[in-house]
Amino acid sequence: MKILIYLLLLIHIVLAIESEGTCSIKKEQCSARASKYERKENTLLYQIQSSIKAYSPCPKDPDDSCSCHTNVIEKDLAPFQSTGITKKAIETMGTYGTKYQIVDHTLYRQKTCMFPSRCSGIEHFIKPLLKELPNMEMIVNCRDWPQIRRDHGPKGPVLSFSKTNEYLDIMYPAWAFWEGGPAIALHPTGIGRWDKHRNSISMAGKKWPWEEKLGKGFFRGSRTSDERDSLVLLSRKNPDLVDAQYTKNQAWKSLKDTLDAEPASEVTFEDHCKYKYLFNFRGVAASFRLKHLFLCKSLVFHVGSEWNEFFYFAMKPWVHYIPIKSYPTEQELESILIFFKEHDDLAKEIAQRGYKFIWNHLRLTDVQCYWKMLLTEYGKLMRYEVEVDKNLKKII
Repeated sequence: MKILIYLLLLIHIVLAIESEGTCSIKKEQCSARASKYERKENTLLYQIQSSIKAYSPCPKDPDDSCSCHTNVIEKDLAPFQSTGITKKAIETMGTYGTKYQIVDHTLYRQKTCMFPSRCSGIEHFIKPLLKELPNMEMIVNCRDWPQIRRDHGPKGPVLSFSKTNEYLDIMYPAWAFWEGGPAIALHPTGIGRWDKHRNSISMAGKKWPWEEKLGKGFFRGSRTSDERDSLVLLSRKNPDLVDAQYTKNQAWKSLKDTLDAEPASEVTFEDHCKYKYLFNFRGVAASFRLKHLFLCKSLVFHVGSEWNEFFYFAMKPWVHYIPIKSYPTEQELESILIFFKEHDDLAKEIAQRGYKFIWNHLRLTDVQCYWKMLLTEYGKLMRYEVEVDKNLKKII
């Protein structure tokens, strides 16, 4: 019996020694991890604080001058300042979009439009300006993708709603501010009507104040880009941290198109407001959802910086939203979400600034103002007398 007791004591001592050694190793590992996280935390805090310090807010425009965005027009038109816009340039660009004319304050367009609702959304903003605009011809690209590359191919004036720095297209406010946005089950005729969404989503934001929002990331959308995969996979591993699922779109054929899971139901923009952290990804080109997310007064995580619409440039990373590099890893997404969960006041502050910018500087009047300034400056570059093309039809 004594031998058995001695053996048990010996085993206990050995296990204690091993445990102490293991604990020591774990402490060193934990200390190293804590130190690494602390360094990253300090770096993020410094990045945010320095970005906010360097930021000069746009003044609110009581006269609807849309001054926050006008430098984009100057930059986009710069390649045509020396040569102007010639008849030959318009003829060369004819296949890259829909041809429009303004002659004697009357609007004309090609008889057929590849996307009628998109043309309608564009024309909604041009029609009220006709009395103030000079004669001009323009090629307006209604496709998702920009057309004129900097490095090769023909060069000429083509208007597109979004682009990367690889393209020379002239940006105009997307048709989807009024009509012809992406069609989904919740919006079968397209998202559209920015004025209505501003009201309904901001009301939902008030219904879900910051303190009552769910403290997790959120994303719903189709798999138009595999850049979104890491967030969806993180959601499956850690659903308490993020809820990200793929929905079905028109191109859906099998579960492979939703990363081997049943398609999730679509969620209204208003219901996005339940969550503190909202993710925006590019689609085929720039995502139409970005402007809507800010209205929830939630913190927006904007993944990738390549694609732009005209209003992106006035918004600053770390000031209005959180920039995430293209194709982030699950670990990177997890880390940044945990950081902001631990810095809740900072997250709320950035979310509020993002909301205020969109509310004050992306009104429907700002969109109309941008169209006016863009077409006015574009018209000044015309180097020939524009005569009515009999192959076009009169719009108004």
